[in-house]
Amino acid sequence: MENYTYNSFTLQLEGLNVSKDSLYPVFLFFLFSYLFIMVANVGIAVIIFIDKSLHQPMYLLFCNLPFNDILGNSIMVPRLLTDILRPPSDRLITYYECVVQAFISHMFGTASNTVLMIMAFDRYVAICNPLRYAAIMTNKMVIKLTVSAWGVAFVLVGILLGLTIRLNRCRTLIMNPYCDNASLFKLSCESVFINNVYGLTFTVVLFTGSIGSIVLTYTKITVVCLTSKNKSLNSKALQTCSTHLVLFLIMVFNGMSNIALHRFPQYSDYRKLCVILFHIVPGSLNPIIYGVQSKEIQTFLAKLFRPKKSLP
Repeated sequence: MENYTYNSFTLQLEGLNVSKDSLYPVFLFFLFSYLFIMVANVGIAVIIFIDKSLHQPMYLLFCNLPFNDILGNSIMVPRLLTDILRPPSDRLITYYECVVQAFISHMFGTASNTVLMIMAFDRYVAICNPLRYAAIMTNKMVIKLTVSAWGVAFVLVGILLGLTIRLNRCRTLIMNPYCDNASLFKLSCESVFINNVYGLTFTVVLFTGSIGSIVLTYTKITVVCLTSKNKSLNSKALQTCSTHLVLFLIMVFNGMSNIALHRFPQYSDYRKLCVILFHIVPGSLNPIIYGVQSKEIQTFLAKLFRPKKSLP
């Protein structure tokens, strides 16, 4: 008979199953990935803050992504690094710490979608209604869009975790490298039907909303570009929209892979790696992709690293 412990406030994380031979290479990979994410995202946010030419709605909205990447990776990667070096029996976490980690982790994934949606709206106005862009995309509108993106994510995730913390717990093992909603409600021996229904609804609404808005926005942008003879407009649209689309596809691919692998318990090790990469890959690529395509950021970096001529 299984020994149940009801409502224990100390949980155990299963963590990653890493062999002794690959322990330190894996540790160093995640460590340097995290350091790169922090340096790259903080760096690009500082550049946008310092350079007044970047105080535009597009870049101000983009600042939500570095903040989200820093938040999402900081709640997960440092804990993962310490657990890799610990034996499985010592990978303990308090219930409240686990709930906070799950909340921020889901906020990271949800805000990744909502922030890209408001960025798509900005590109739509800039390309399809350029004469009214300055009048529409005011500082007030930027604040409204930012609050909306984070507010929607907060409400959706708040309900998701609220339905889980109401459950009594009879298990203590988190079958994951870090805490998330599914791992938490699987600790319960009660019916989780409502959790599964809301979780499915949450996922469908989020992905349908984000994919639908992106498809609609880019369809209208494509129509404008095909009917316009302005080569400068078409070039600008191709440059900015392709970057935004790449970021969105990376995020969707990671999210879909994670959801799909949840349905196949035999691939649990692949799922664990996938949920970690869901945080690391977008956080690493977002500043690179935007930094490479932005002429303004390239110009700032060129001035910063250009060797100063010494006076004779």
